[in-house]
Amino acid sequence: MTARFIILYRTPADPAAFDRYYRDVHIPLSHRLPGLRSYTVARDASAVRGGDPYYLIGELEWDTMEDLRAAFASPEGQAAAADAAVLAEMAPMHSMVYTPTETLAVVPRPGAANDAWA
Repeated sequence: MTARFIILYRTPADPAAFDRYYRDVHIPLSHRLPGLRSYTVARDASAVRGGDPYYLIGELEWDTMEDLRAAFASPEGQAAAADAAVLAEMAPMHSMVYTPTETLAVVPRPGAANDAWA
């Protein structure tokens, strides 16, 4: 079962500096994490029920929670974690790890023969 690490960043004091650092320093470090399957970034998330939206959301995925933990225990993981502290000084953030446990809906796509509903 896959394991995910999600990071939610609030709006930084200097968005241009944050974006430059994230793109030029942090993402290259993160791409070296052992076993990383995907790294997805979303910007300008909208708050559904009030509150401020997040400026940037990063979601990283591994095959298993053991793989995720091993990645962050590695020298590459330690370097990425140390670098994340620099980003946390630039923008308030929250992070968590989780394992998706259920898929509660599969919506069919019209004309897709390989969907579970086809």
